[in-house]
Amino acid sequence: MEAAAASSVGAGFGPQLRPALGFRHSQRRAPSCPCLRPLRPAARLLCGGGGARPRGTIAAASAGQRRQLGQLEAEAEAGSALSPPRSSTHEVREEMTRCFDLVRRLGRGAVYLGSSRVPPTHPHFLQTTELAREIARLLDCTTWTGAGPGLMDAAIQGAIEADKPIGGLKIAKEAGEWTSSGFHPYLPSETYLTCRFFSARKHGLVDAAVRSSPSDRTAVIALPGGIGTLDELFEIMALIQLERIGSELPVPFLLLNYDSYYSKLLDFLNDCQDWGTVAPGEVAALWKVCDGNYEALEYLAEFYNVPAAERNYQISPQLKQHRTSYAMS
Repeated sequence: MEAAAASSVGAGFGPQLRPALGFRHSQRRAPSCPCLRPLRPAARLLCGGGGARPRGTIAAASAGQRRQLGQLEAEAEAGSALSPPRSSTHEVREEMTRCFDLVRRLGRGAVYLGSSRVPPTHPHFLQTTELAREIARLLDCTTWTGAGPGLMDAAIQGAIEADKPIGGLKIAKEAGEWTSSGFHPYLPSETYLTCRFFSARKHGLVDAAVRSSPSDRTAVIALPGGIGTLDELFEIMALIQLERIGSELPVPFLLLNYDSYYSKLLDFLNDCQDWGTVAPGEVAALWKVCDGNYEALEYLAEFYNVPAAERNYQISPQLKQHRTSYAMS
């Protein structure tokens, strides 16, 4: 996959990088393509998508715009420093290997996907902490997340309360805080890896959920989230559908529909079935939709034949919450 990606963008690289990407030297100049030229993100956001602007445009901007410009340029420089350009597919393979090594060292377990923007005061944060704590105790497994803020941090807090192992595959550019550093605020450095490449991180999180023997107790838990969560959610769903997830045994896949968060998405998938782009019953066979923590815990307990005497959940009564924006919490 990385080789294909490298081939698609290689024409825009200079001759000095082409051997590393597998291109032969050529005397013909590559055609000029504006889409391959680096953009100044801050200037594009403040000045719009039009043509060249007079040099005094930015200087004449308001004080607030100048402050915004400086902040955006600083973020762009920080992002560039954390994610240097890929010069070889070997770098991606090496990072994947480090991800797999971390999974082997810490053990597979429950993988949590969720928003990085949920504050600790929101009910979904508290529900996720509770769920992760009880799953870690029920399955006696490692808790895996993207080691970011929001609901990923809530799952980590739950594992800490359960006193169970924690593993993280962090990315430097979360859509929230902690974006300026590759380090986690409090996890020991031996428990997580900061990835440069999303592909390596995704492979690692999938590997953390696969089962190679009946004694492996793993799960994928999809919590409320945005674009990144949906990307990971549907990728894992497709891998399960096509039997390409790499697991010798079935892996339980749970969608936590807190306060009907995913109900419209489920309606859309039902519409896809009506259109004929999704087979009848296909989606329902790939995951288990759970409205609350008790339903999720009982599903996992039944899936792994956990005796009733060991189902000692310490969870709060499920309360129907009013729809509350994460940004307002």
